[in-house]
Amino acid sequence: MNSPFLSAALDAAAAATEIIRKAYRGNFDVQYKADASPVTEVDVASEKAIKAVLQARFPEHGFFGEETGKSNQDAEYLWLVDPIDGTKAFVRGYPMFSIQIALMKRDLSSPGTGTGELVLGVSSAPCWNGGAGETIWAEKGKGAWLGSERLQVSRIDTLAKATLSTGNLARLARSPQWAELGRLIPQLHRIRGYADFVHYHLLASGRIDAVVESDVNILDIAALTVIVREAGGTFTDLNGGPVGLDTTTVLASNGKLHGAFAGLAL
Repeated sequence: MNSPFLSAALDAAAAATEIIRKAYRGNFDVQYKADASPVTEVDVASEKAIKAVLQARFPEHGFFGEETGKSNQDAEYLWLVDPIDGTKAFVRGYPMFSIQIALMKRDLSSPGTGTGELVLGVSSAPCWNGGAGETIWAEKGKGAWLGSERLQVSRIDTLAKATLSTGNLARLARSPQWAELGRLIPQLHRIRGYADFVHYHLLASGRIDAVVESDVNILDIAALTVIVREAGGTFTDLNGGPVGLDTTTVLASNGKLHGAFAGLAL
């Protein structure tokens, strides 16, 4: 039986899915933020639908959304939401985008520090798999799940057998550590760039073995952090540090390979 938190998150994702599927590959307004990233009226409508579900169930909780911003930030529980992670893909009409909903239990002894524990994650790709969609969810201590299938990371323990997927790498590419990535690549079985939710779903289900990104937002990865960890993997920043509200880099792996990428620390 799902917890009240998980039930709310899944219902919120379903509400956003309905909005997104109706608009996908249709006509919608696209605006551009200061950083030139796109935002659509669908992003905003989806986040409002998610927020309505979560606030109706837990009015005392905080909320941090990609489009509608922050509210009740001193609450013990904080919802972290990206209604369409991968808006560029959504705008271009290919299905590598997802709804990301996570729950953080805050450390009230350190208010305003960004510290807390991620305890729940829902990652839902509404138009993936030929439109059938794919939703993975996890709660701390309860595993990561795709339907009735409990997910498990791979047991690969050598670079020679490992597949690495990379996402946004602009900051890493400008750093001396770029050469370290170049040193590692010939040792790998293969390298891919699945990006966004895709490579984290593949990692959690044992189909790839590590993910590296140097330019992310916590809203992109909070839910996926819980999912990978509950599938038995390790999820840190590139320095091996914990994931928090200020995290901007990722090293995620099956755990057995984590140390092999330590040289990428920024």
